[in-house]
Amino acid sequence: MDIKQIDFDKQNGLVPVIVQDTETHQVLMLGYMDKQALNQTIETGKVTFYSRSRQQIWVKGESSGNYLKLVDLYPDCDNDTLLVMATPEGPTCHTGNYNCFATKKSGILGFLPQLQNIIDERKKEMPDGSYTTKLFEKGIDKIAQKVGEEAVETVIEAKNSNDERLLNESADLIFHLMVLLSKRNLTIKEVEKILIERHK
Repeated sequence: MDIKQIDFDKQNGLVPVIVQDTETHQVLMLGYMDKQALNQTIETGKVTFYSRSRQQIWVKGESSGNYLKLVDLYPDCDNDTLLVMATPEGPTCHTGNYNCFATKKSGILGFLPQLQNIIDERKKEMPDGSYTTKLFEKGIDKIAQKVGEEAVETVIEAKNSNDERLLNESADLIFHLMVLLSKRNLTIKEVEKILIERHK
C-alpha cells in the first residue's frame, strides 16, 4: 500500500480505522490514525493509533499487553478510511471483551486456530499428564492410527441415528487430525486456505 495515496486532509490529519480480526473477520474496534501512527504500525507490526482525547500516539496493548498484530492494510475506495486486518493478542476492549462492541467471538473458524495454538504449545512444552503430550510422544504412526480410528467411528455413527454421538466423534476426528497436522508442522489454517482456493 502506498501511504501517499491516503487522504489525511479531509479530517484534519486523521483517518478512521476499522480493525477486523483476520481469523474470524469480526470487527474489533474503530480508531483513528495520523501519518505517524500509520507509519509506526507498518514499521513495528503493532497497530498504533492517534488518541483524539489525549492528542498523542498510542500503541494498542502497550499497557495491557493485548496487542493487535498487523496482518494487512486496505484503504477504501475514497482513500480516506483504512481497514486493518489484525490478529488480537487477547481481548481488544479495555473492559475485557473480545471487541469494543460487546459481541461474542463467533464461528468455528474463530476457535479452531485457538485450538491449533494450544496443540502447538503442547508439542513445544510437552507438559506431564496431557493427553496431547502422550500422542506426540508416541509419534506420527500412532497419531495417524488415531485419525484412522476416529474416522471409522465417525462413519459408523453417521449410519446410526444418534446425532450427539456423531457430533462427538466428528469433534474427536478433527482434534486428532489437527494433532497430526501439528506433528508435521502444518496447521488447520493451511487446510482452510486450500478449501477457499477450491471454492473460487
